[in-house]
Amino acid sequence: MGSKNKTVSFRVNEDAFEALREIADERDLSLSAVFRDYVDTLVAHDGQVEVVPENRVEETDADGESFPPTVEVPKSFVREHERLELEAEHLREQLDEYKAFVTYLQDRLEEADDGEEVVFLEELDDDRDRERDDEPYQLG
Repeated sequence: MGSKNKTVSFRVNEDAFEALREIADERDLSLSAVFRDYVDTLVAHDGQVEVVPENRVEETDADGESFPPTVEVPKSFVREHERLELEAEHLREQLDEYKAFVTYLQDRLEEADDGEEVVFLEELDDDRDRERDDEPYQLG
């Protein structure tokens, strides 16, 4: 059984939120990524993480590791991540368009209830299928 992601939520004041947003923008990260990185670091160091100004940070700690910890990621991973983000954005836009179209069709259907004849697509498909059954198919 794989590990499941959980959601953590908390409130911060507006000034702290803006400061976090600026940090995320400086590092070209999403706000969620900043929080995930912080939580991952907190867990990796057994809760022993202290936030200090950059001028107080030493280049190496007692273990010889640099702080903040860095991870090298292949460019292909970054490109794939960016591609997936663009695809997700495109799918969200398509979903919004489909929702708008469904709303439009529902409005049209409600307007048509005043006596106009409504033809359901399922009925047209059933009629077309019966006509096709009567016609022989020829391939090639």
